[in-house]
Amino acid sequence: MPKLKPGTIIPTPEEDAAIAAGIAADPDTCELSSEDFAQLRPLRGRPRVARPKAALTMRVDADVLDALKASGPGWQTRVNDLLKDAVQRGRF
Repeated sequence: MPKLKPGTIIPTPEEDAAIAAGIAADPDTCELSSEDFAQLRPLRGRPRVARPKAALTMRVDADVLDALKASGPGWQTRVNDLLKDAVQRGRF
């Protein structure tokens, strides 16, 4: 058995049985065999894309940037979508 980190909580046999029952009842799961595990390979980073996004540095008014960031997580993706839409419509 591997060395456990301090504070690791090991489930009781009853908890382990409840977990196993939950897994068995889930139609989206399956138990992997030793052969299945032997064939697994680790993923290495993100898949490559044909046209990766380019990094850029640009200056914008502080109030514009504040408003964009205030719109919440994903604001950079939304800015990209707005720019893409403007380019496609010929509005740039």
